Amino acid sequence: MNTCSHTHHDDDRLHGVHEHGSVNERVKQAEQICNEAGARLTPLRKEVLSLILSAKAPIGAYDLLAKLKNSNERPAAPPTVYRSLEFLLEHGFVHRLTSINAFIPCCHPREGHQAAFLICQNCHSVKETSANDLFDQLKSIADQGHFQAQNSVIEISGMCQQCQ
Repeated sequence: MNTCSHTHHDDDRLHGVHEHGSVNERVKQAEQICNEAGARLTPLRKEVLSLILSAKAPIGAYDLLAKLKNSNERPAAPPTVYRSLEFLLEHGFVHRLTSINAFIPCCHPREGHQAAFLICQNCHSVKETSANDLFDQLKSIADQGHFQAQNSVIEISGMCQQCQ
């Protein structure tokens, strides 16, 4: 299962994915996490992370590629952007929302957690909450079927309070 477990009870509440500090603070945190893990946050990975953190809504890979082309004299190739996204996913800095094929920042990259996402179909805002109990139930179901789950993402599409 994809883990990106909250240990702070106040972080278990429903919250927006862009409500956790400035882009610069979050990029510095990612650099520190990478240094501690012996991983390298390359300039391109850092730029992709910054773009995801700066976005006001989930952002797709092609939108990231377009923004990178506009900001660099030498545009990044799609494979390098996808490799950067894979790195950011693997290290828990971002989440991929499969239902809309887009990326959002991880609110708590230091702590592996199982999250559920509420995605507004109208304004594309995303709220995140801890879903550890739900994932425990899903694991139990998988175990009953002698099934080894590798990845689970809970995404609930609908209308946020502002758009209702």
